[in-house]
Amino acid sequence: MEYRVYWCKVNKFYLNKWIAYLTEHNQLWDNDFLVATCVVTDRAKMKWVKEVIEKAKEGKHILIAWCWSITGWKATPIEDFYSYYPDLKEYKEQITLLAEDPLESSELWFSFKMPWQKLWTKNYVIIQNWCDNHCSFCLTIFKRWPHRNRPLDEIIEEIHQIECMWGKEIVLTGINLAAWWTDDTRHSEKSQFNHLLKAIIKETNIPRIRISSVDPQYLNDEFFEILSNQRFCPHFHFSIQSFSDTVLKNMNRAYDSKKLDYVLNNIRNLNRPDKEFISIWADIISWFAWETEKDFEITCEGVKKYQITKLHAFPFSDHHIAERIPASSLPNQIPQEIRKQRNRTLISIWDEVRDAFIEKNYWRKAQVLIEEVRHWKSKWWTENYIQLSLDWEYTSWSLVEEVITEKNCLF
Repeated sequence: MEYRVYWCKVNKFYLNKWIAYLTEHNQLWDNDFLVATCVVTDRAKMKWVKEVIEKAKEGKHILIAWCWSITGWKATPIEDFYSYYPDLKEYKEQITLLAEDPLESSELWFSFKMPWQKLWTKNYVIIQNWCDNHCSFCLTIFKRWPHRNRPLDEIIEEIHQIECMWGKEIVLTGINLAAWWTDDTRHSEKSQFNHLLKAIIKETNIPRIRISSVDPQYLNDEFFEILSNQRFCPHFHFSIQSFSDTVLKNMNRAYDSKKLDYVLNNIRNLNRPDKEFISIWADIISWFAWETEKDFEITCEGVKKYQITKLHAFPFSDHHIAERIPASSLPNQIPQEIRKQRNRTLISIWDEVRDAFIEKNYWRKAQVLIEEVRHWKSKWWTENYIQLSLDWEYTSWSLVEEVITEKNCLF
């Protein structure tokens, strides 16, 4: 059986679960190709349509999972799916659409009564799913269900299972994970995310805790106090999208530049000895509808000011393929070539920030998690998410200490 997963950490969580479920029920075969798909942009849609066609031509049975294949959290009706993706219709006898979760009953939504598969050294732990925010650029809200929380005791139990399997790192993830235990993701003041983080610290012993992409509006002083605990990796990922208030308003985001300044300054000044080595990642959309040259310059300045060490940057996608998004109908759309050009500009600014960050880390002793071992070489991730390689074969899933040098750095 082959599988492919890209981008979303929620996809990785459910891929793990589907493989475990299908294995337990003897429903996986050598000829199967399980693909975890993404609809974040038209380019992403086109890429996986092409990949599915290639695998189908090889005679594979294709299992399509996640945002391509779901409406709500159930498998999309066949007729609707092929109306969205007509290029796949001739291969429909080889294609099976999967729901988001193998246990579709809501009572069993987060059940783990099955053998667990260890596909990655980083263990992805979902704490909530779906979202109610209706950002104007997002298709996810139409593919998934309204926000739901995962109970604390189930989260803690799963982390204990990971510890028993010699896991060294967890990645807390979700569609809007900092909204944990709100009744609606638009009520940021009701978030109990801080309570969850404190419970994980108190009730588990997992050495490394990594927090996936979070929206800024849920974060407060208590959150930054909690992060002083060094079990939290000095690597934080924020869903920023833009530093311009005008653009954020058109995106229907629930925060402004003042909130971004508060969050990023607090991250840069955490009360911990490794604060100068903290890595900040950010999602940025370049040239959203009505984004002026000035708006774009504000975002570029934000990348430099807050020293964003990794950008998930991409030009705004209109979503002309298959399902549409609200922002597709906004006036004053920016021509595609200008979007790409500005995205290249943004990435070149990030290159400078990244290079300076990497240089600052040279000759520092770091704790690394062994990710891949092959041909007497080991690939690792440091706590602040710098990838290293060394001509030495360690054991996968182990934590070791190594000095970062220009020779072994792959970032």
